Amino acid sequence: KKVSTFGYTPLLATAMQNALKENGIETDLKKKALSGMISKSAAAQMREYVLADPSVIGTTVEFRFLTNGWIDGYLKGRYTRESVENSKFASAAQFDLTDKLVEIGVIEKKFNLDFILGADSSDQRPESAGIGVAMVGSLYLMLVVLCLSLPLGVAASIYLEEFAKQNIVTDIIEITISNLAAVPSIVFGILGLAVFINYVELPQSTPIVGGLVLTLMTIPTIIISTRASLKSVPPSIRSAALGLGASKMQTVFHHVLPLAAPGILTGTIIGMAQALGESAPLLLIGMIGYIATNMPGSVAEGLFSPNSAMPAQIYEWAKRADPAFIERAWGGIIILLIFLLTMNTLAVILRRRFERRW
Repeated sequence: KKVSTFGYTPLLATAMQNALKENGIETDLKKKALSGMISKSAAAQMREYVLADPSVIGTTVEFRFLTNGWIDGYLKGRYTRESVENSKFASAAQFDLTDKLVEIGVIEKKFNLDFILGADSSDQRPESAGIGVAMVGSLYLMLVVLCLSLPLGVAASIYLEEFAKQNIVTDIIEITISNLAAVPSIVFGILGLAVFINYVELPQSTPIVGGLVLTLMTIPTIIISTRASLKSVPPSIRSAALGLGASKMQTVFHHVLPLAAPGILTGTIIGMAQALGESAPLLLIGMIGYIATNMPGSVAEGLFSPNSAMPAQIYEWAKRADPAFIERAWGGIIILLIFLLTMNTLAVILRRRFERRW
């Protein structure tokens, strides 16, 4: 049964009044204006605390809450007293009180860890929006991409490079793969919408669908890089293995493939990094605009329950009207860039560590 937060808002206003009296601060603001300076997520925070331990009812507990987006924007210089003259969400009196609370240390500027670990919020609570759940969604997307694109891409590359005879069929396949690598990503999103959602009837906005779409987009990249790695292995390796009595299969899997592994890993990581930053395919399958509020409880739930992804979350924040969400979008971009730089750096390190020169 869902427990409302209605009764907690008056408690916040009363607590604010008591804190002001204890610090000798006088204000003409009413209770509603006082509680409005605190994030709307504060009531939910108190509710969860009480539900987790009902024995705290009747006791005095100290909480740390976020200020609302307008107070946060004022402290960051985004709003001024003149800019809120006609606003119904903030007032100059609230900003005056904010300055006093900052002076006595009641309001402090601190790094908001919930931005990294938390979930997205509604349009009315930009200060409590987080990218944590979207990061988990991206993790499940990459899990699907890795489990599908790597074996399929490597298997197709080995067949085309080592076993397939050169004829018109293989020529058409090679041309198709090259063309697919250059197809705009939104086309794969349209394909995913038509096939995986409308025809196969997989649940919309889920990482499994997003992962399948990104897999289709990543496979051509892996095939091209894997074939290049296989070609880089000297023919003398193959000739020596065959001359010693190894079969074609043994030659490929025991000698050629291990030597080509660094290039394959590099191509796979770069392909996954490209998929991690894609937002256009996710737009078509509904992963943009869905607000996931809870972490998935299991792998199956993470794959088949609606979720978002980092690029989709950044896009969603960037299009919202409140400037506070633009700040969240900047933070999300920085986190996404860190992931991309880490993956590309890992690809370079692995290649240099295991690459052999002939």
